[in-house]
Amino acid sequence: MRPIRICLIMHSTRSDNLGVGALTISEIEILRALGREIGRGIEITVVDFKDKRDSYVSGPDIRLIDLDGRFLKSPSGYFALARRSDLVIDIGAGDSFADIYGAGRLNRMFVMKFLTHMAGTPLVMAPQTVGPFTKPLSTFLARLTMRRAAVVASRDRLSTEAAKKMGIAKVIEASDVALRLPYDPPAPRAPGGPVKVGINVSGLLLNGGYSGKNDFGLTMDYPGLIRGLIAHFQAHPAGCEVHLVPHVIVPEGVSMSMEDDYRASAKLADEIPGLHLAPAFASPSEAKSYIAGMDFFMGARMHACIAAFSSGVPVMPMAYSRKFAGMFGSLGYGRTVDCTAEPGEAIHAKIVQAFEDRATLKAEADAALALGREKLSVYEGALRAVMERAGR
Repeated sequence: MRPIRICLIMHSTRSDNLGVGALTISEIEILRALGREIGRGIEITVVDFKDKRDSYVSGPDIRLIDLDGRFLKSPSGYFALARRSDLVIDIGAGDSFADIYGAGRLNRMFVMKFLTHMAGTPLVMAPQTVGPFTKPLSTFLARLTMRRAAVVASRDRLSTEAAKKMGIAKVIEASDVALRLPYDPPAPRAPGGPVKVGINVSGLLLNGGYSGKNDFGLTMDYPGLIRGLIAHFQAHPAGCEVHLVPHVIVPEGVSMSMEDDYRASAKLADEIPGLHLAPAFASPSEAKSYIAGMDFFMGARMHACIAAFSSGVPVMPMAYSRKFAGMFGSLGYGRTVDCTAEPGEAIHAKIVQAFEDRATLKAEADAALALGREKLSVYEGALRAVMERAGR
């Protein structure tokens, strides 16, 4: 029997945002495992965003196609690929299935979704944030494509509720596929060493958003909060070793440098003596392997926090959107602080106390992770059913 032909859209194997890459690597790991379970080979085509970095996914079962306007518009481009595929999986880049990020990105998503429907190929919406949709046209199109999808999976309770309010009855509430991201566990450490505290500094928040004018509506001084936390942990009697851990890493010469966590962290490391600057990671798994070596972690990039959470590190997510509380809260992990609603002093105090209670946080996170993996297995079962029907 021939291999199952699978097309991945709104995934990326070379995004500067390692969170999007974590979703892609994890999705591919899931697909490969399911293929082995059902005894079928798979061929995966990733319709990929153009980025300067090399792909962090490889293998004889992987093919990459650059996404551009010509490929979308040509009958021999995406439409032909969708017709040749047995199924198309759309992960919405995690949180892009919404109209809050502007029309361009969402319209491209709608074009690919509806070309898939026209091709008669099953569309699987992998676990992702659904909404918010605030405009009548985008709400209508979102409802229409979800009704035609073979599988609709959300990664949190808020997204499930948003989809059901739009009239979508069959929604699988799973969790983030990045819980499956592979990594290398840290080597055992000798007792008595420094306590490693990891801080993911968001370059985007440090720079005030895309415009520099507090685009995300933060209610606190984010740069001041970060400097205050660094000072606290550097002076802590436990002998903390503070690591700055970037998770969006933009190559030199690229215009979106305001998003770059690495540049922001390097600037802080130059300014404040004694900080440890993590490398400019080449892949999401490399980043997770580093994060797994921390004793306590906090950050404003959700997938940096998921890397800590899913590798057993006590973590304090620092939210700037509802996706944080949605994802972690749906698993019963209520440690997220809200940078858009809480004052900086309150956030600082919560993080400081959480560090002291990190053994409790770890126990809470371990229980929540078990629930997340259980919920994710429901999505994997639905995906397996689609794969078993493929090509028959």
